[in-house]
Amino acid sequence: MRTLFVWIMVIGGFALQGLSYLAWAAPLGRATSEAFSNPRLPFAPLLFVIGVMLVFLSAVVYELLPDKKN
Repeated sequence: MRTLFVWIMVIGGFALQGLSYLAWAAPLGRATSEAFSNPRLPFAPLLFVIGVMLVFLSAVVYELLPDKKN
């Protein structure tokens, strides 16, 4: 159970990072105006940071959750 929960956190964190960087951040390519550098989603950098925090917190969760006894 602990391992499954940690894997969900890691995959979710990396997915959130990828989406916020590639889909919701500023468009890739040559800047044609100042508006081009604005992110598509205003809080995309915050979502990227939350994704990084999820990945790092998964290690904390793995250490703090008890392992099931055999």
